[in-house]
Amino acid sequence: MLIRQARLLDGRTVDIRTQDRILEVADRLSPHRGEQVYDAEAGTVIPGLHDHHVHLWSAAAALTSLRVGPGEVRNLEELARALAAAEIGADGWIRAVGYHEAVAGPLDRHVLDRITPEVPVRIQHRSGVLWILNSRGLAKVGMSDHPDGRLASADRAWSDTLQRQQTGLTDVSERLSGYGVTGVTDATPDLDAADIVKLVYAHRHGELHQRVHFLAPGKRILHDTDLDHDELVGWIAERHSDDVPVAVHCVTAAQLVVALSALRSAGTHPRDRIEHAAVVPDDTLADLADTGVTVVTQPNFVVERGDQYLHDVRAEEHHELWRVATLRKAGVPVALSTDMPFGVGDPWATMRAAVRRTTASGARLGTTECVSADEALTMFFGSADQPATPRRIEPGQPADLCIVSVSPTELLADLDAATVSATVVGGEVVFSR
Repeated sequence: MLIRQARLLDGRTVDIRTQDRILEVADRLSPHRGEQVYDAEAGTVIPGLHDHHVHLWSAAAALTSLRVGPGEVRNLEELARALAAAEIGADGWIRAVGYHEAVAGPLDRHVLDRITPEVPVRIQHRSGVLWILNSRGLAKVGMSDHPDGRLASADRAWSDTLQRQQTGLTDVSERLSGYGVTGVTDATPDLDAADIVKLVYAHRHGELHQRVHFLAPGKRILHDTDLDHDELVGWIAERHSDDVPVAVHCVTAAQLVVALSALRSAGTHPRDRIEHAAVVPDDTLADLADTGVTVVTQPNFVVERGDQYLHDVRAEEHHELWRVATLRKAGVPVALSTDMPFGVGDPWATMRAAVRRTTASGARLGTTECVSADEALTMFFGSADQPATPRRIEPGQPADLCIVSVSPTELLADLDAATVSATVVGGEVVFSR
């Protein structure tokens, strides 16, 4: 394919010839016989966005799930009404997502038994690490005697009894293509070989347009109630001995401190990552930079959850939340992601959040962490193996491109997904507005 009249971020207007990779970039190229020609009409062409931390199967399931977060229900009575009106899925369950204690306090099987219909119900906590089941749901997964119905998402002893959501992947992919996303890294920690094969097959056969990379088996979620430093050191060393990088999920200061100490003890791999780094105390910055690990973080939560943070987190700790600018200044490699479906999934919204740091109510949170629009944009340009190294429009690079309808100046001013006019993966147009 030949892309004509494409403006680059540096202001040049060029033609770009592609197959599965970029072949030529020049001021003017003549079409070859039979070559497809796409006229960018002086729009801007950038590397296709790579979302460095998503959960594809969860995103597909979320399309048909009831949302019960603070933005949808405000108390136990409203939660009960929403569940009563919910459609029962083809698997016989009511599946709800996004719950947070701000709605109606902690949930367990006993609370759910009082407010849920006489059908199996499972509700996912907003963090993604916990499900709460009512008694009928517990019976269906063979755990009728469980004391509280609060089950870890990563525990396959119960989750393997559920019917895997196999629909919706095409819808998720189409949405990502509309954002200009050409690649994703799936961060689900418990993916097995069969899950991975299904997603690779979906990409090869066009159901999933995006190139897909996996953190499993090197992804590990830490929990404050079970921070075993020596065990974590052993796990990291075992993965590294197989030349497998690790990606450690850290959303609290304690988790980050233990992860950094374990990485120092076990040694690091060039592709090791810290996922989220939701809280980064000042006294951890030097250690984090010294490890050389990449931080993949989600400033979109400043918008999506920021007002709750302002209520729940002490004011003197606000600057530690979802840091970006300070990490970069300290020399920490940083890439951005959305954490879809636990985050909204729009990378452009994540970029705007990194630039503006404004909550849904209009308050500002951690303004010292603001970055420029150019920095925010290029933190989605990295490859799966090098998230913090931006790809460029040059020969030899994968022909994974995002074409927007506006000039580079307008693009950086708005950072708006609506300007995406086409998405190209492997030299083929997979989305055209």
